[in-house]
Amino acid sequence: MKLLVDSGATKADWIALDDNGNRLFTSQTLGLSPEVINKEEAIERLEARFDIYNNRKDVTSLYFYGAGCGTDRMKKFMKEIFEEFFPNASVVVKEDTYAAAYATNPTNDKAIICILGTGSNCSYFDGEELHQKVQSLGYIAMDDCSGNRFGRDLVRAYYFNKMPAHLATQFESEYDLEPDTIKHNLYKEPNPNAYLATFAKFLIQNREEPFIKALIIDAMQVFVDNYITQYDNAHEVPVHFVGSIAFYLKAELAEVLGRNNLKLGNVLRRPIDGLIEYHELN
Repeated sequence: MKLLVDSGATKADWIALDDNGNRLFTSQTLGLSPEVINKEEAIERLEARFDIYNNRKDVTSLYFYGAGCGTDRMKKFMKEIFEEFFPNASVVVKEDTYAAAYATNPTNDKAIICILGTGSNCSYFDGEELHQKVQSLGYIAMDDCSGNRFGRDLVRAYYFNKMPAHLATQFESEYDLEPDTIKHNLYKEPNPNAYLATFAKFLIQNREEPFIKALIIDAMQVFVDNYITQYDNAHEVPVHFVGSIAFYLKAELAEVLGRNNLKLGNVLRRPIDGLIEYHELN
């Protein structure tokens, strides 16, 4: 049995395949980012899914593409957890940008690969390897144009009285905005980045509002400036995206990339289905 896993900070999508590439089962766990969980939490999240736990000894190969796995130390950390949990499996751990690259670009063409989900990332794919000009420092310092950054911006706009009154009223009706609630989730609960990203739904639902539209366009331009155009051939290759923010704001992405003479490539909400095609071809 082969397991393909695409994990963000919020959730991880799993697909099990037999030796002929037939799908045996699909599953989903909470996110398995080594930046925000420890070994015990990772094991708990694996054990919580009966289909994964019950088949753990039948897995012969595991391909894990995960947020927070951009350094050798984090790859090693996750690899050791999986080798212990799946005792008969050979384990490959790569950062989630590889899942994005393989899913959007299964023929391995040169491209720029971006993630805009709970977090964000951007790499250049030369057909074999990914290259980053910007090393991510995580959700506090970076993650431009991500769900958690948009959530942070919305909460700040509300508290600094920058949000238009009618939007503020709607925002209050949809979320618990009590200071104690927000601070508890940010500083006492695990995965504060995922908590902030829950506010992004409001942004997507109200993306036609001038205040929200300006916030989206400005954030996308920052992402273009800080990430995409750092690559010398950015104007020569397609720019592919994965993630819910990219998927639901595809029209805004097309607008901003067009202004910057960049070519929008494929946009996928989740890379997991594209990974099946990639592993069949490769």
